[in-house]
Amino acid sequence: MKNVFCILWLCTLALTACGTSANSSSTLESPDGRNSLLFEVENGKLYYSVNRDNKPVINRSLLGFQLSREDLSGSFRIDNVTHSYSSTTWEQVWGEEITVDDTYHQMEVALSQTHANGRKLNLIFRLYNDGAGFRYEFPEAEDIVIMDELTEFNLAGNYPSWSIPTYHTEYYEGLYRKMPVSAIDTVPTPLTMKVSDNLYISIHEANLTDYAVLNLTPLNNSTRLKADLTPWSTGEKVFMTTPGVTPWRIIIMADTPGDLLLSRLMLNLNEPNKIADTSWIKPGRYIGIWWGMHMEAYTWAPGLKHGATTANTMRYIDFAAKHGFSGVLVEGWNLGWENDWTREGDKFSFTQSYPGFDLEKVTKYAAIKGVNLVGHHETGGAAKNYESQLEEAFALYHKYGVNAVKTGYVGFQHDGKEWHSSQYGVRHYRKVIETAAKYQIMMDNHEPVMPTGLQRTYPNLMTQEGVRGQEYDAWSRDGGNPPDHTTIIPFTRRLAGPMDFMPGTFKFENPVFPNTRVWTTLAKQLALSVVIFSPLQMASDMIENYENNPAFEFITTCPATWAETVVPEARIGEYVTIARKDRDSENWFVGSITNENSRTLQLPLSFLDEGATYRAKIFRNGEGADYETNPYPVTIEEQEVTSTTVLNIHQATSSGTAIILTKL
Repeated sequence: MKNVFCILWLCTLALTACGTSANSSSTLESPDGRNSLLFEVENGKLYYSVNRDNKPVINRSLLGFQLSREDLSGSFRIDNVTHSYSSTTWEQVWGEEITVDDTYHQMEVALSQTHANGRKLNLIFRLYNDGAGFRYEFPEAEDIVIMDELTEFNLAGNYPSWSIPTYHTEYYEGLYRKMPVSAIDTVPTPLTMKVSDNLYISIHEANLTDYAVLNLTPLNNSTRLKADLTPWSTGEKVFMTTPGVTPWRIIIMADTPGDLLLSRLMLNLNEPNKIADTSWIKPGRYIGIWWGMHMEAYTWAPGLKHGATTANTMRYIDFAAKHGFSGVLVEGWNLGWENDWTREGDKFSFTQSYPGFDLEKVTKYAAIKGVNLVGHHETGGAAKNYESQLEEAFALYHKYGVNAVKTGYVGFQHDGKEWHSSQYGVRHYRKVIETAAKYQIMMDNHEPVMPTGLQRTYPNLMTQEGVRGQEYDAWSRDGGNPPDHTTIIPFTRRLAGPMDFMPGTFKFENPVFPNTRVWTTLAKQLALSVVIFSPLQMASDMIENYENNPAFEFITTCPATWAETVVPEARIGEYVTIARKDRDSENWFVGSITNENSRTLQLPLSFLDEGATYRAKIFRNGEGADYETNPYPVTIEEQEVTSTTVLNIHQATSSGTAIILTKL
């Protein structure tokens, strides 16, 4: 599907400012007039502030850089200010809706320093109805080294926020904690905050290209947040050849938590799709030889319980074909797992399989069954070793029709010294994504850099982890993910992009770690298929645990890409209900989840077509369901509904409701 650009109107106005003025300013408003931004130069320093509905959200905040050879924080003057307006639409290859509106007001400020070298710097601001974005542009040709980015977000209040610490959380796999923003550690973005009952904001970045990841740190335990770029091992933050631009710094602003989920600000600030032929990019749901390894029924390494055998994979392929899954993930097929792979990732081969796994035979069998093999490349964090085999590895998969690959980087640092979120890591991940596109391979990246909307530019980047997923319910010594976890991450990590959480576990007993388990009801596992968006979505459990369970119908029926999304209700950390319309039919799917407290779901179906009748198939908690003592009961019932219907459904503790709405 090609992007469709419909330019409705474009107007440009150039304003020449007084070149000798030490104090000057310029303003910008969003198309609906609710958001406004003021840019100021005072005594040569650069500042911005943001209001919504004439109330401050970001107070006057510093802008600038510290380079290796000079200071870029002062002695500036405005040379020129250009305002413009643009309104376009574009279509997503896959996503939570088909068409995205991209309407904004822009202000580009040309600056120069007043001292001898007269260095030039441009600032580009965009205001959308759902937030603000700005980036720096270095217009002159040279090589620079950024030692520090001085960007600040001086919040207008000590807002409640949800965060995880950057340097004390591996791979972003932490439990988000709610606390006043002044009390946070250095944290990754998105950083989500509640300003009031009618305003929620989230600070993040967009179009992260050849740069370091943005983290935020409070200055002196205040509400002034400063950019903290992940450094190289040698201390520098960014090596840049200019002319060049930084990523966008974005502030999503929404009236409700649900509106945060519907913002497309980040996607709009990424480059259009670069893949001309996207016919091979196909969202879908798959199963995998995975949960059994966590339950120690199988092993990654060869031996008596090796999971990645030809026979076992063909058994999973048969199950996938029977139930309409698009693929089967196989981990542990390639040489290198017999080593201490978290320390010796450089011993992985991505082209040589163990003797018990016949790649050619498996892929031919899968093709006959109408199923694809989902390949797997765990690197152990040895990025150089992976890059040295990248072309050959993807060429091998392409040869045998493997059109999706899950990668992994379980290693504290890339190549033993560089952070995943450093410029080093960002460059590596981009190389992998671009190489995968060359060989028509979709990507599911685990232990990633935090997503920033790159899936618009490279829609083969289907999904990423970067979250404490359901695997923690298998082996985490703290007992597993608490009930409120999945009511928080849609409004934090999920704002950065599709999230490979891997819901769908049906058997909660754990023979390996008896005190660790899935802390939900079975009905909540179904609902997560809708609540957590991922265009490649794996049903997590072993196939034996799905057999003959009527509730499995919801997972096998639920699509992985959507035509429309609405959020009827949401409260961060408490509950969320999401309704999505299928791209290939007139049917809707609803997922609703709650935390450790029971509640009554009151769901108006006003999103349905007026005057039409639908059959609602409701998967709800059965009699006596309780996530701690009785998680399995699921009642399935049907009724006819219309857009005027309001469903009232009791939801037990840490439970959920999943609904299929079929248009009659």
